Amino acid sequence: MAGARVLLLSDPAMAGHRPPGHPERPERVEAVASGITDAAASAGASLDRPPVQPADAVDLERIHPAPYLALLDDAASHGGGWIDADTHIGPDSMVAARLAAGATIEASVAVAAGEAEVTFAVVRPPGHHARRERAAGFCLLNNVAVAAMALRGAGLAQRIAILDWDVHHGDGTQAIFDADPDLCYASTHQMPLYPGTGDAADRGAGPGLGSKHNAPLPPGSGDAAFTDAWMTRLLPAVEAFGPEAILISAGYDAHRLDPLAELEVTEAGYRSVAAAIGRIARAGGLQGVSLTLEGGYDLGALRASAAATVAGLLAGLSGSEAG
Repeated sequence: MAGARVLLLSDPAMAGHRPPGHPERPERVEAVASGITDAAASAGASLDRPPVQPADAVDLERIHPAPYLALLDDAASHGGGWIDADTHIGPDSMVAARLAAGATIEASVAVAAGEAEVTFAVVRPPGHHARRERAAGFCLLNNVAVAAMALRGAGLAQRIAILDWDVHHGDGTQAIFDADPDLCYASTHQMPLYPGTGDAADRGAGPGLGSKHNAPLPPGSGDAAFTDAWMTRLLPAVEAFGPEAILISAGYDAHRLDPLAELEVTEAGYRSVAAAIGRIARAGGLQGVSLTLEGGYDLGALRASAAATVAGLLAGLSGSEAG
């Protein structure tokens, strides 16, 4: 998509979040950034890396209550430690977490404001397991949820779709918006697997019933099952919802090389689904699509998958890929 603009939003200070001996490590950022750079160059798109500002209290408190944020800050100021068996907070973790949320806000706002076709917040720690008042699953703050509410707060979008292809169900994201009819959540994820939520019958609650869409995949599922779930079940529901903004929780731990799960998705699967999302955005009159990094722990798979995603989105948005 020659002439398109891609934004890569990250900050070196995110490397200050360093869980000891943990697969969620700083090197992941450069792997994804390299993939985005590869894709932009191949497509003839411009690539910019604007500076990132941390999310402020107003944006964070639309999702996370002030006492919860204060609890995390206090833990960090006292040296941190393990919140649960998977989730660590260190002295600089809240600096990284606020930057991650800020980058995700900036990515979503840039697309909604017509400043770029594809924006990718390459962030850590990830966010989609964090609930309003609970850190879990490597996540401290729910980056994509904060960004969705920032779009609403800025008057840029009300009906928002969050698409989540991480290998783990985004239980935090769905719980936050479960009763919200103007937030469409769609997810593929391995089942059985942590956190054990996201059954196909889980469609939301109260006024939000029917706006949440889960397609669990059994271990061993590859590109065919992954793309079929998106093309035949999830994306038609997203398109029918008529989103004013599309945000992707882009985890790449469903890749066949990832060490933490048992799906067999390849970069070809991510490209196909991304192209379809791009076509839906284009048909709906949207400027583009924003993404934020969630999981994914094999560095080579991260680079290849991020490149395939950006390439697919650009092709779908331009109308040059009809598959």
